[in-house]
Amino acid sequence: MSTEIERKINRLASLQPSGVVLQSSWLVKQGYSHDLQQRYKKSKWLKPIGIGAFIRMGEQVTYEGAIYALQRQTGSFIHPGGRTALSLLGKAHYLELATKRIILFSATKDNLPAWFKQYEWDCHIDYHETSFLPPDLGLTEIETKNFSIKISGAIRAMLECLYLAPQNQELIECFELMEGLNNLPPRQVQTLLENCNSIKVNRLFLYMAEKAGHSWFNYLNLNHIKLGSGKRSIVSNGVYIDKYKITVPPELKQHGRNI
Repeated sequence: MSTEIERKINRLASLQPSGVVLQSSWLVKQGYSHDLQQRYKKSKWLKPIGIGAFIRMGEQVTYEGAIYALQRQTGSFIHPGGRTALSLLGKAHYLELATKRIILFSATKDNLPAWFKQYEWDCHIDYHETSFLPPDLGLTEIETKNFSIKISGAIRAMLECLYLAPQNQELIECFELMEGLNNLPPRQVQTLLENCNSIKVNRLFLYMAEKAGHSWFNYLNLNHIKLGSGKRSIVSNGVYIDKYKITVPPELKQHGRNI
């Protein structure tokens, strides 16, 4: 083995944290040509996990290691969001303990690579492309294992839950999650709501926040938040909430404060 090849192999071991996917396009930018990648594959230094993606031989990879690669190697805004993010932040309590469903969000032009979709992760990936919020707003960084990834902060995650409701997220569960968010910074809430272009999400968020009796709700300026006009039928055969012009499940109406 030449000194140059040995040097490159040693450098490969330190380029990224262990347990992280190495994308082929990113490796090329680091000086590892496609031909060299194939040589490393044959020499069992790299193990393919799909077209255009490798892991270092002997390492195990989880979805977090794939998210890290997307965010750090290609600048993607794909991130854990919704209830998954609230669980990672310790705000979902018992609600996430029995599920292997991982909710990912991305901007509409930020595609999930084929290798990610086809790989058999140890969880079910529930992926959503949407532009109802700016892709870089309301994210936070958490440590996971030996690296960190960006996920939705509590406010954005709550908005994402409501975006999925009621088809992919139960409204009662959303309210239970909202009840736990009693220490949100009002300015950050205001910023996220002003930048949210979903009328349904904004109305549900404000309704649930007021119903939960959170003190931060009183500091919001509703005049600067897009609430649209006309009624929104969130569920069929629901109870109509005149203040927010939405219909909600009867059982939700019975929770919390009466609005």
